[in-house]
Amino acid sequence: MKVKDFDFDLPQEYIAQHPIEKRDESRLLVLDKKTGNIEHRKFKNIIEYLRDGDCLILNNTKVLPARLFGIKENTGGKMEFLLLKRVSEDTWETLVKPGKRAKIGSRFVFGDGELKAEIMGMGEDGSRIVKFEYEGIFEQVLDQLGQMPLPPYITEQLEDKDRYQTVYSKELGSAAAPTAGLHFTQELLKKIEEKGVKIGYVTLHVGLGTFRPVKSDTIEEHHMHSEYYEMSKETAELINRTKENGGRVIAVGTTSCRTLESIADESGNVEAKSGWTDIFIYPGYKFKVLDALITNFHLPQSTLIMLVSALAGKEKVMNAYKIAVEEKYRFFSFGDAMFIK
Repeated sequence: MKVKDFDFDLPQEYIAQHPIEKRDESRLLVLDKKTGNIEHRKFKNIIEYLRDGDCLILNNTKVLPARLFGIKENTGGKMEFLLLKRVSEDTWETLVKPGKRAKIGSRFVFGDGELKAEIMGMGEDGSRIVKFEYEGIFEQVLDQLGQMPLPPYITEQLEDKDRYQTVYSKELGSAAAPTAGLHFTQELLKKIEEKGVKIGYVTLHVGLGTFRPVKSDTIEEHHMHSEYYEMSKETAELINRTKENGGRVIAVGTTSCRTLESIADESGNVEAKSGWTDIFIYPGYKFKVLDALITNFHLPQSTLIMLVSALAGKEKVMNAYKIAVEEKYRFFSFGDAMFIK
């Protein structure tokens, strides 16, 4: 299957540069995966499509303010560090720009010296293994000095860091937000539970590989990046019980979806588990546990639009995207949402 089959034209002005004022006032395109029928709603109307006995699975990962700006210790040259993955307590796999200044043994300073770093080795795809030195708790130092690692297509500065976090974010470790969850408010979640919909949480720490383009001509040649996930016993039991009772398992976001499908056995049962997944879901994939999906609008030719196409069919999804462009929906991380039922 060709990667270019998942291309579409998107005017630059439809790429949302900032979140709208109220999270659940974003627009919602509802796609029926059986018929291809499309409805246009507000996100807060999602509750009308959820049923007593369904379960909603959300990714409770929390984004690290993982972009750091510092200087090289001996030259004063300006540097940008982007934390990708924790290797050990104080050591991280990191993207460093400009890379030519980041040789093994090079040292760097951030802020007024509250944080220092040394390049210890080379990682994957040109990344560096970096050891940090600081007093106190690393996460607190990072919160003070770091900026949110917004995707490259967002060029405006984010005024409120919390708007790139879901209201239920808890487990620190992502390099990017699970953006389908950004539309939920605490009030909406409460109303959903009052309707008889059970809510469960998984953790998948989103890596920057989620933004990496597919460089091969065919989908089958592409290898997915690996991301860490966790599912609790409580969530596993909720999912299995929902399936047994005839309810739907609805994932909020492609990250929740990938976690569920990584853990489920062939009969759709899940168990408490943690590990790393590089599952790549594209058309032809048979879903084991997922029934419906809440998601944002994704980049052309991305692995995420391929996942959505696996669930609803490529023709239906590409038609929905064409209509979304015609109707001037807002796209990508801070954009509008889609419910595939």
